[in-house]
Amino acid sequence: MTDATDSRVAASGDALPRYGVFIDGRECAAVEDQWYATHGPFDGEAWAEIARASAADVETAVDAADRALSGPWSQMSASERGRCLMRLADLIVERAPQLAEIEMRDNGKLATEVTGQVRYTAEYYRYYGGLADKIESSVIPTDKKGVFAYTRYEAKGVVAIITPWNSPLSLTTWKLAPALAAGCTVVVKPSEFTSASMVEFAKLFEEAGFPPGVVNVITGFGNEVGEPLVTHPKVAHIGFTGGDQAGRRIYELAARHLKTVTLELGGKSPQIVFDDADIEQAVKGVVSGIFAASGQTCLAGSRLLVHESIHDEFVERLVAFVADARLGDPLDSETRIGPIATPGQFRKIMEYIEIAKGEGAHCALGGNSRPELGAGQFVEPTIFTGVTPKMRIAQEEVFGPVLVVMPFTDEDHAVELANDTSFGLAAGIWTRDLHRTMSMVERVKAGTVWVNNYRATSYTSPFGGFKQSGIGRESGVDAIREYLDTKCVWISSDLQVANPFVRR
Repeated sequence: MTDATDSRVAASGDALPRYGVFIDGRECAAVEDQWYATHGPFDGEAWAEIARASAADVETAVDAADRALSGPWSQMSASERGRCLMRLADLIVERAPQLAEIEMRDNGKLATEVTGQVRYTAEYYRYYGGLADKIESSVIPTDKKGVFAYTRYEAKGVVAIITPWNSPLSLTTWKLAPALAAGCTVVVKPSEFTSASMVEFAKLFEEAGFPPGVVNVITGFGNEVGEPLVTHPKVAHIGFTGGDQAGRRIYELAARHLKTVTLELGGKSPQIVFDDADIEQAVKGVVSGIFAASGQTCLAGSRLLVHESIHDEFVERLVAFVADARLGDPLDSETRIGPIATPGQFRKIMEYIEIAKGEGAHCALGGNSRPELGAGQFVEPTIFTGVTPKMRIAQEEVFGPVLVVMPFTDEDHAVELANDTSFGLAAGIWTRDLHRTMSMVERVKAGTVWVNNYRATSYTSPFGGFKQSGIGRESGVDAIREYLDTKCVWISSDLQVANPFVRR
């Protein structure tokens, strides 16, 4: 393998900067020395080359992680691991502008959002740095005399982390921080569309004091490196964020080898607005839930359920609020809606808009692409009314700036509509009635329920879905448990061994 860093530093003229794989503490070219271009969603221009790794690189990366697991990383105390995470957090804050700039070039999200996200990832590493030495075991009172029983928690081993293109560093962090705090080592496979920021980020780990091989990054395509990583015999656990079809495939492959998984998959999350809600605040919350990040978030509130008595007024005010939202360059502070991250996703969104029109939904706003902007990878914020629950546009995840609106008659009807989907990631409830709030929180089937707000997340709070929206939880104390195995220890205090033919 050849070093890739020099080629990036020395790149000039027509040469593109290169981002290699990151294995055993250094960045290098892939074994086959193949590269592919990554393009900016706004201008469509190739701006860097990414190493196209193969199964051979997966083998090298997993071996490096396995060596680190049984070597210096396992010999560090939980407190020492925590201090590494704390130092990493400080480095993230220091390098946030650089990391954010790379990520913006790759996925086209607004500068203000990406910079804030990158800075906030530091808080996850601080939180899990503090939590690393506070996972306490239990002494178990048992019904057996003459024995002492207790539990201990041990790192699962080598963890594979596979993440999507919409928020690379943030969604990787949700898995990486608790995995490291638990004492695991990691191989990260970022999306082939947005790998550069993760490679750049990986270089901070040595500076923070992590031994080589604790964190490795494999770039390339899912069928070439993703599946070999998931099925590798030395990988104990897979953490994945992405679409439900890919999640099912990973679950199937993991099940063949009895590996554990955490899967954070898609959503078709409802925002439920009752007639007693503060309409102005609810409109802002609905806009934040679906049009932030151009709708390219798993937790997007893409189904708006509005009480029939305020339906027309709410839609009118919502359309007026969104109609003037500026589309354009994500680096421009005046831009409110950026480009769609990939050509394939752009085509998928436009196909769903045509499907909705064909199903008879009414396009109250948007519904068009904007070919004159940048490279043309823009979709207008789109709102459909006249939607029925069984339409595809009401059931399937679009992952774009497309909102469907349905009226409801009463609380029971709202619950029926909210739960009428195979997903269960999140929900928003807008009401001033405390009794109704408590009832709806209990009855809506979703992993996260926001009341009179939307999209709030924190490193302290668990996040994950019900039904087809995933398995396991990320963030908070719950997340670190996903990366730990529980061992129960029995120590006898009897001097005599009991009758071997009688079970104790």
